Amino acid sequence: MENIPRLHIKLFNLISNVADDLNMPAYVIGGYVRDHYLNRLNNKVTDIDFVTVGSGIELAREVASRIDGSSLSVFKQFGTAQVKAGNLDLEFVGARKESYRRNSRKPIVEDGTLKDDQLRRDLTINALSWSLNKEDFGALNDPFNGMEDLHNGLIRTPIDPHQTFDDDPLRMMRAIRFASQLQFYIEESTFEAITEMASRIEIISKERILDELNKIVLSPKPSLGFTMLFKTGLLKEIFPEMQRLHGVREVNGQRHKDNFWHTLQVLDNVAEVSDDLWLRWAAIMHDIAKPPTQKFQNGIGWTFHGHDALGAKWTKRIFRDLGLPLDDRMRYVRKLVLLHLRPIALASEEVSDSAIRRLIYEAGDDIDDLMTLCRADITSKNEYKVEKYQNNFDRVERKIAEVEEIDRIRNWKNPLSGQEIMSALELKPGPVIGDIKDAVKEAILNGDIPNEHDAAFRYMMKHKDEFLN
Repeated sequence: MENIPRLHIKLFNLISNVADDLNMPAYVIGGYVRDHYLNRLNNKVTDIDFVTVGSGIELAREVASRIDGSSLSVFKQFGTAQVKAGNLDLEFVGARKESYRRNSRKPIVEDGTLKDDQLRRDLTINALSWSLNKEDFGALNDPFNGMEDLHNGLIRTPIDPHQTFDDDPLRMMRAIRFASQLQFYIEESTFEAITEMASRIEIISKERILDELNKIVLSPKPSLGFTMLFKTGLLKEIFPEMQRLHGVREVNGQRHKDNFWHTLQVLDNVAEVSDDLWLRWAAIMHDIAKPPTQKFQNGIGWTFHGHDALGAKWTKRIFRDLGLPLDDRMRYVRKLVLLHLRPIALASEEVSDSAIRRLIYEAGDDIDDLMTLCRADITSKNEYKVEKYQNNFDRVERKIAEVEEIDRIRNWKNPLSGQEIMSALELKPGPVIGDIKDAVKEAILNGDIPNEHDAAFRYMMKHKDEFLN
């Protein structure tokens, strides 16, 4: 237990004393132990799991009684209890052995030994434990050579992988998630078992699948996880629209790049500069509608006209199917998908102030994220072409800053309210009010008038006869 935060050592000693008083062997197990040996522990760690040979609830109740200000939550149906102490979440469970019915993730649970409990763990690296018992406090229990797997960067199940994944198919996602997060390899027989059993994921709730999927998305290099999902067949089961991006067609010797591998490169590019989950989802979704919009035109080659608009249209349905939130986060992703071609178009031509104003108006506060996505979308292996596009984007960003400083279009609101228009022109509520506001907006975005109230009012009065006829 070297290099453990002092607060945690104090906690482990307290639990050791409680376990001794209750004559209940206790152990730290799972992610905390694994992350210690990976040098990933720090004072920000909040979750620690404990297992005892006996009642986890009884141990938790006594631990909570000895920690001032702590709270206890008991989950009798699962035989677990949670103690919250400061920023720590301590979970206690009694050692158990489990067996499963074929079509259910709900196990039949019996009391067991520490070895029984370790046998039910998903991966060897998650079965490591430390003793909290007086006679061997801090001793490592490693029945499946998990330390060797940590050293070798290997993901492997403690028992036959077919049995592990048949018992709980979510473990297939977890194996890939840990491989992606830790940049480990999945051991061959384990990988083959996932490939053979991918369809079993259908019995898992989409909420549980999504939790693992989002952790893959947030990996340091998400393409590693998505490549494994693709090669094992899990991606086809959980996210078929992304699977359909794969493939290259050829006509008259002309081919297009594989949109699946391109998407993964864009995702990795975004991951290098941002930890934002939803910007990463925008990268995943930006070309999602290319397959149905793909066409070959003589003299032009392959085109994907309208994939931006169709992808934006699909976003809500795909979010619903995956269990992602249908709120502002979905609307943010939908906006970036819809607009992701706009800066590219501006970068390839002389940029007008009007075009920049419209881009800022439509993107609002998300303009910077949009530009990040667009830069990530440059995946050519031609260094000259990449440099050219990056320089063009630099020019667009400078223009955005210039126009924004002068015109203040970001998150723009019409200088004229409906009430002011009705009062000035003696109008009743009706469609003409919206027409006038649209005309004022267009005049400002076109640069015909400045983005100011008085200029907008004068414009309205000057053109009022056109509006009212």
